[in-house]
Amino acid sequence: MIAWYKKERMFTDMNRIIDWPTFIGALVVLFGVTIPLVLFPEAGDVVINMANTFVTGNFGVLYMIVGIGAFFFLIYVAFSKNGRVKLGKRDQPKEFSNLSWAAMLFSAGIGSSILYWGMIEWAYYYQGPPFGVEPGSKEAVDWAAAYGMFHWGPIAWAIYTLPALPIAYFYYVRRSPVLKISEAVRPVLGKRVDTPLGPLIDVLFIFGLLGGAGTTLALGTPMIAEGISDITGIPVTLGLQTVILLICTAIFAVSSYSGLRRGIKVLSDINLWLVVFVLAFIFVFGPTVFISEQTLTSIGLILDNFFSMSTWLEPQGNLPDTADSKFPETWTVFYWAWWLVYAPFVGLFVARISRGRTVKQMIIGTMMYGTLGCILFFGIMGNFGLYLQLTGAFDVIGFMNEYGAPATIIEILNQLPLAKLIVIVFTVLAIIFLATTFDSASYILAAVAQKEVKAGEPLRWHRLFWAFALCIMPLVLMYLGGLETLQTASIVSGFPIIFIMFMLGWSFMKASSDDLKASKNYQPPTIHLTKADPKEKRDSSDK
Repeated sequence: MIAWYKKERMFTDMNRIIDWPTFIGALVVLFGVTIPLVLFPEAGDVVINMANTFVTGNFGVLYMIVGIGAFFFLIYVAFSKNGRVKLGKRDQPKEFSNLSWAAMLFSAGIGSSILYWGMIEWAYYYQGPPFGVEPGSKEAVDWAAAYGMFHWGPIAWAIYTLPALPIAYFYYVRRSPVLKISEAVRPVLGKRVDTPLGPLIDVLFIFGLLGGAGTTLALGTPMIAEGISDITGIPVTLGLQTVILLICTAIFAVSSYSGLRRGIKVLSDINLWLVVFVLAFIFVFGPTVFISEQTLTSIGLILDNFFSMSTWLEPQGNLPDTADSKFPETWTVFYWAWWLVYAPFVGLFVARISRGRTVKQMIIGTMMYGTLGCILFFGIMGNFGLYLQLTGAFDVIGFMNEYGAPATIIEILNQLPLAKLIVIVFTVLAIIFLATTFDSASYILAAVAQKEVKAGEPLRWHRLFWAFALCIMPLVLMYLGGLETLQTASIVSGFPIIFIMFMLGWSFMKASSDDLKASKNYQPPTIHLTKADPKEKRDSSDK
């Protein structure tokens, strides 16, 4: 009888808390896209490429405007009166230390992709540099070392941070127990959020995140497989990659089920110290002077050309009989689309872990810690590979063109002293990086598909469900194969989020400015004292 009562109560709570239109809508979209790709992979690839050509060819300028616009908008907000707003009560302490906070936001926002691209991205730019530079030239070397830092730099973290503003504001200042994108745009859309438009916005966010998650998992899994193959001698096969993907899914499912403090925070802290060890080892035992000088040179090159890099779209390439490198569409637009896909998720997560900080601290901290971390990865890992190429110690590009990027990444590490140890640590780090990103993702997906989030924690079974749902798209993309398919999937799924980003920024400014104005104009009730007669005075004194 007691067991039946508990089960009945669980189902009652589930029906009351779960946002079924969003939940079911997200699953319909997920399977509606995944099943056709499984049944008709070649036709699906053609359709995705057609969609990619249409989006990048016609709306690339829109992505660039969103990137540079988000950056300057956040700088303005941070140093405005809106930036002084405390996320929580006035005496609210910071929920997490600066170290743990930085570790969680970096792990959630970057994942194992930083290990992949941080090590090898320069090789693509070296062979196909921007601005019409000759491949393999000295100018190509400088741009190759710098462009990765730019793509993973302040604009990327600005795109990530923008959604955190309205979400954190409503959750901690206005005390709304809802972690939803649709709820964050209520000041703009008003009661229309309560119509089917609200669930549609949340479904678009979930679909975009699932597409971006698929890209990251499908990129990280082959790299982990190459590391395991190097350690154990087991050949890399699609079956091995599938097993790795399922193991990683189980790890981040357990972490997400454990909750924010016992799971996600612990994994993020471990991840941070492993990162410090790997980067310090490469810096000390690698070409220290070259790494230092090339990294500083790259930072100067970015600062000197920031506006050009942020707005370059190669418009002459659209003219007849004009060569077009497709560099902006292939890389910058792709990256801005990728950040847009993840932005609502990272924004939700940053908002959730930022209680006790001001809006300014959240903005500056996210952009500063995130950019600094990416500079270290690209500056140390990327420039180590570049050094090997330039000195002839190891032909990185020749090896990559023959065996692929994942195998090349492991082979670069094999050029270090104690190579086997570093490969083991690197592989473990990649697994944990993957887990910390997606336990955060499943946590947030569960929160978005609920009507309310009690005590900041979505339902446990709900977190577990989305943890396993996240691996569906990566499995499909892995069996489809091809980096181009992964890139196009990210760009297409991120397109609708452009318009949601505009509404999120507008929503925060409207809500916070209205509240600040209301508090400024607040007048305490005036007590009018009238002259009392002597009798009233005596009565009052007696009391």
